[in-house]
Order: sequence, then C-alpha cells, then structure tokens
Amino acid sequence: MEKHKGRKGRQNTGSIDGIVQSGRTIGFPTHSSYQPNRQAPTPTPTLDNFRLRTDGFHPQREAMPAHQLDQSEAEEAHLLDEPIILDDIRERKRKLRFWQRHAKLKRRLKKTAMAFTVLVLAAGGYFGYKLYTTQKRVLAGGGRAAAICTDNVDVSQLHHEGDSRINILLLGIGGPGHDGPNLTDTILLASIDPINDSSVLLSIPRDLWVNIPGVGYDKINAAYPDGLAASRSKTALGQKSDGLTLLDKTLQPVLDGVPIHYHVLLNFEAFKQTVDALGGVTVNVPETLYDPTIAWENHNNPVIAVKGVQHMDGDQALLYARSRETSSDFARGERQRLLISAIKQKALSAGTFANPLKISGLLSSLGNNVFTDFSSTDVRCLYHQLSTIPSSSIKSLDMVTPPNQLLTTGTEFRGSSATSAVEPLAGVGNYSAIHVFLRSRLPDPYIKKENAPIAIYNATGTAGLATAEAGQLKQYGYNIRKVDSAPNITSPSEPILVNLSGSQDKYTLNYLESRLGVTAVGRVPSQFGINPPQGVKFVIILGSNASSSLPD
Repeated sequence: MEKHKGRKGRQNTGSIDGIVQSGRTIGFPTHSSYQPNRQAPTPTPTLDNFRLRTDGFHPQREAMPAHQLDQSEAEEAHLLDEPIILDDIRERKRKLRFWQRHAKLKRRLKKTAMAFTVLVLAAGGYFGYKLYTTQKRVLAGGGRAAAICTDNVDVSQLHHEGDSRINILLLGIGGPGHDGPNLTDTILLASIDPINDSSVLLSIPRDLWVNIPGVGYDKINAAYPDGLAASRSKTALGQKSDGLTLLDKTLQPVLDGVPIHYHVLLNFEAFKQTVDALGGVTVNVPETLYDPTIAWENHNNPVIAVKGVQHMDGDQALLYARSRETSSDFARGERQRLLISAIKQKALSAGTFANPLKISGLLSSLGNNVFTDFSSTDVRCLYHQLSTIPSSSIKSLDMVTPPNQLLTTGTEFRGSSATSAVEPLAGVGNYSAIHVFLRSRLPDPYIKKENAPIAIYNATGTAGLATAEAGQLKQYGYNIRKVDSAPNITSPSEPILVNLSGSQDKYTLNYLESRLGVTAVGRVPSQFGINPPQGVKFVIILGSNASSSLPD
C-alpha cells in the first residue's frame, strides 16, 4: 500500500506518452514543463531493496559511460539523446521522396545516355563500315606519284622533267544498259602542279585515231574494252587493271612520255549520283546548247542548257557532258572540263565535307560505280593539295583553236567500213607538234619554281648545236639566259655541266645531270675561255656527241 502510495504521490517530472530510456525521449511532451535535458530524479530505495523506476521500457544493461566509447560510438550516443520531433519525420519523408524521384531521374538519364551512346556508336560504325567497304571497291591502290604527299621530294625519285607533277586520267563510260558500255566516251588528263598550286585539264578526243598495241588502228575509246576482252584475270579488279594498262600503252606515243600516275573510271550513273550528292553544280554556260537528238531525255526539250550561269542537277549535267550531235567533239570536251572544274569546286567546299548525309551519298555513288588506283593515303593528300588550288588556276588545254590547231577530222577505214575520226593535223601517227605543245604547257613544277638561269656553249665545230639544245630545254620550261659558241673550240667528247648554284637548285641540277648523262663540276674549265654572265647558275658546254645526246 505504501509502495503504491509512494509511487502515486511522487512528483511528476514531465512524463510523456511513449518510451523513456536514459534521457532519450520518443514522442511529444504532454506538458509545457517538459525539459528533455533535465535529468530524472534518483528513486528512493524501499525496504525490500527494490529500486523504483520511472514508467516505461528500460534495458537490462546500463548504457556504457560516454568516456568509455570511441569517437564514432560517442557521436551515435549523442544523437540518440536528442529527441525526435514530428518536423524531423516530415523532413525525412520529404527527403526520402526527393531522393526516390532523384533516383528515378538518374535511371532515366542513364538510360537516355546509354541510348545516345549506342546511336553514336552505331552511326560511327555505319559510316566506318561504309567507308571501309567503299575503299575496298573504289580505292584499289597501285598508282604512285612522287609528289602526292610532299613538296620536298627526294631527287632520286625524279628521273625526267615532269616527274613531280600528278597526272590523273579521268575516264567516263556508259556502264550497264548503254550501247558499248565500256567505251571510254570521256578521256580527260588532269595534270596537277602541287608545288606551284595550279592544274591543267587536257581533253583527248574519244575518236582520236590511234594504233592500239596488239589490235591495230582504231578509235582510242576502244582501247579500254579491248584490254578487258584480252585480260586473263578472273577478277573484275584484274580485268579493269588490264584494260587501263592497254589504254596507257596506246596513249604513250601521243603524250610523249607524260606519265599516268592514277586512273579514275566512272560510269554515267556515278556521274549523276555524284552531282546530286553534292546538291548540284553551278556552271557558266558559254553558249546555249541545243540538241534535239537527246530531247527525249530532257522532258522532250531540245534546249539542254541556256547561256549564262546555270545550276544543274545530275541528269542535266550528264546531258550537257554527253551531247555531241549538234556540236563538235572538241566543244564537248570543253563542256566536260567546265563540269569537272565545277564538281571540284563544290566537292571541296567546307559545307560538303562537313555534312554526313552528303558524304554518305558520295560514298554510295563511288562504291557502286567507280574504280580508281588511289590508296586511302593518296586520296587524303590529293584532297589537301586540290583545296589549295583556286579555280582561277585550273586551265584547259585547247588543241584545235589557232595558233594551237593540232587536230583535225578525217575519214579512216576499219576493215572495209569508213568512219569519221580525229587525227593529228600533221598526219596519222605524227604527234611531234602535240609533244612540243604538251612540254610547254606541262612544265616540271621544280624547274618552274627554281627558274635557274642557264648558259649554253657550243665547244665543237658543228654549227647550231647550242641553239638546238636551247630550243629543246625551253620546251621543258628551263630558263635559258645565254646561247653562244665557246671562244676556244676543243670538241670534248662528252658534254660538261657546271653547277654554279651550290645546293640552291638541287632539282634543276638533278634533271640536267639525268638529261646529259654526266655529273656536274663546280667551276668552268679554263681551257674553253668561257666567262658566263652574272647570275647564271648552270653552264652547259656541248661536246662532239651533242646531237646524239639530245632526246626528241
């Protein structure tokens, strides 16, 4: 009875609904006098040695004193001593909902990032695969030009004047679905000077009457298909290579040793698709082209192109390049050169190569309908070199307009059949005038750049040798400063080359040594009594074998 009375009469110390444990209170105080940091009074012992305790749950083991806990345990114990209020619970719930939403957002962002990465990789893989497969079909490799990737060519790679140019033979064929699908209806020589940033386009008439090795006389557009037919290769690549080899051999007498470093062979469909992939090309049409024979391909309109600046799509550009019935073969070649220049300008524009869709379109065109013997490295180097050549520095060679009227039309016989053909003005097979023309129009880039003054002396009793040598060298672009006879005629058996430039003009020195078949000396031999003009870098003294040492 006393025990219960004692409990009932004990002073209320701010009890609360809930659990009280060693100063930790859970719940809300029921009285405004609640003091969470106030220590509970020590209970009074009873006669039966039972300790009075406050209402609530008590652990059987007393809490460990704070000084016996390590730092992390002490911090946790301190937190346990603080009351948990409703605002804390609400804040924790709010934070829990926030982090749940944040976790969902993170998962969505992660999935989006992964999907984007997959798309990028897929697109990169697609273009990479497309480029690889295109390269396998288009860039067969095998061609080689010494100056394709450098303007500091090792002189040991240059043997004849013109070796530092880059010469590309551009060939257009009808392709499947056309009469004579492999006849080369377009033959263009693109000769690039990578040292002085210029280029020349020479149109070779498809009807030029030539001697095809192993076949006989025919139009030059038959050389490639003749090579295909004679090929023993079992692959399409090998057959194309054999066809191009026969065409090169046929052209050698015409071009006088101008080397063909690379070939580009494309059909009509490739030409159209390439122009369309570029978004069309802009051409300044010199005169209106009227051709009713192909009007059915031009929506029954006989006017193929109107004079003035015209924007052409692939179909119109092809008709403009192919038309020949109402104009000459020579005019047709000029139109093709205009189109090639327009394509080059559009293809090298920044917008074209920065647009993946246009690149994809170009790759599709090239991959299906084009063959070249470029390597991938050659193409990258060529792109860089072409991008430095302004359109104003691309010239066309005309071999039919006076004073360079070198070709004419005539009638030739193939078996018993007469056919109209193009032939040299000097006669069938006589290309000497064409040789002189090409030498002067396709000078070696290094000879042109160094422009080293040369003096030529005749040390023999044969008149005219120095003049003949000077004329020959001028054709190749050499800078001839003086032509004379040596004061003392000694008639050396071999020509003498004197290098007064030291190491300044190494390319000119290399070509002259190769041409004359001698090694240069450092000063003029005194026995000839020669005193060359101021500024002359090379002196050539001709000997008795001069006439035999001058190649045509």
